[in-house]
Amino acid sequence: MCLYNKKRENSIQKIHLCHMNTRQQHILAAVVKEYTETALPVGSGVLAKNYFPDISSATIRGILSDLEEEGFLYQPHISSGRIPTDKGYRFFVEEIMEDRELSRDEQRSLQKELLELRAKNVRLSRTTAKLLSALSGNVGLSGVVTDEKEEFYEFGLPKLLEEAAEHGQMDEICRLAEVLDFIDEKVDVLLKDMKDGETKIFIGKENPIREISGYSMVVSPYTSREGDRGVLALIGPKRMEYAKNKSLIDYVKKLLSSSKIIVVTLGSGSVFVLM
Repeated sequence: MCLYNKKRENSIQKIHLCHMNTRQQHILAAVVKEYTETALPVGSGVLAKNYFPDISSATIRGILSDLEEEGFLYQPHISSGRIPTDKGYRFFVEEIMEDRELSRDEQRSLQKELLELRAKNVRLSRTTAKLLSALSGNVGLSGVVTDEKEEFYEFGLPKLLEEAAEHGQMDEICRLAEVLDFIDEKVDVLLKDMKDGETKIFIGKENPIREISGYSMVVSPYTSREGDRGVLALIGPKRMEYAKNKSLIDYVKKLLSSSKIIVVTLGSGSVFVLM
C-alpha cells in the first residue's frame, strides 16, 4: 500500500514513495531526528536505546535494511549506521513532519527587530537575513527587487564553513560561497514556477541552483507592504530542521507583507499588532 498522499505533494520532482508502514515511518522519523541533532550515522543500538526500548535491535536493523533497500536511507560504510537520502528526507517532509509554531520568544524577537525598523522606514533585507540565520543556524537570505535596484543580503556562512570543515565538505561550502556572491543572478532560476506567498522546500538534488545540490533550501517569494517583490530563503545542510525553518520563513513573510502595524503601549512595554 502506498502511503504517499498526492494532494499534499509540493516536491519539484515526483518521487515514488511507497511501501512504508507505520513502524517504518517511526524508524525513519527517528533517524532524521537523531541525524539532525548529531550529524552522525544512526545505528540500531542508538534507536533502541533512545527511541524504541520495546523493539529489539535486531528488529530495528531489519527495518533499517528494508528502508535502505527502498532508497530512503544509505549506509556510508559497511560498519556504520544509516543516513537519510534525499528521497528519505522528501518522504519525511511530505508525510511525517508536523507543522511547528515559533515559540513566543522567537516571535517577540522577530517582531521587535523587524517591526521597529520598518516603523522607522529602514530597509529590512539585511536585518531579516541576519535574524533568519541567527534563529535557524543556517544561511539566511533576504532580498528585495524594485524598479530601481536589486538588493540581497546573506548571513550565516561562517557557521556552515565551520561545520563543513569538521565533516570534510569544503568543496560543497566553497560552491555555496560562490553562488551567494552572485545570488542576484540566480533569483529567476530559484523562483521559477513559484507563486507569490508560496513556500517550497528543495532537498539536495531538487535544488534549482545546481551548484549547491548538496544543500537544502526553504524559499518563499512575497510582496511587501510597499508593493516590492521580496525573497526569503534559508540554506543549510540536508539535515536542517525543516519544520522550524519553514515556520520561520512563513512568519517573517507575514511580518514583511502585513498591510498595517499598530503599536499598543502596555505596562510591560510596546506590543506590535499585525493587521
